Amino acid sequence: MALVRWDPFRELTGLQNSINRLFDDNFRRFLKSPERTFEEGFSFPVDIKDTPEAVLVKAELPGMNKEDIKVNYKDNILVLKAERKQENKAEGANYLRIERNYGTFIRSFAVDVPVKKEEIKARYQDGVLEVILPKAEEPDKKEFNIEIEG
Repeated sequence: MALVRWDPFRELTGLQNSINRLFDDNFRRFLKSPERTFEEGFSFPVDIKDTPEAVLVKAELPGMNKEDIKVNYKDNILVLKAERKQENKAEGANYLRIERNYGTFIRSFAVDVPVKKEEIKARYQDGVLEVILPKAEEPDKKEFNIEIEG
């Protein structure tokens, strides 16, 4: 049997590793998406694709009604807002577990390209919201020489 020398700092390092693991496990989801805060509680997943013709946004909103979803575009910010209402409790039935999230959910995204605001379209089908933001013609970026007077 080998004799191991006692090192008090080894125990402190083990304690620090345990605390770090506790924070990593419980707060990893908040650190991955900085726009999400503790008050929001739930955030729906979104895919954003940039094509030559448009910016396409797809958001998963299963179990929502089309009437409970709002899409807004102002000052180059796209805002997706949805509300899931809690079902009324049936008389004589008790919930054993409630894991689905209820309430208002909001996501907003900055759009860095010029967009034809009048032609923005949104469609909700099979639990997926699809927003199409058609790109506007970019300002002329051609280089030209300017004559200097004098």
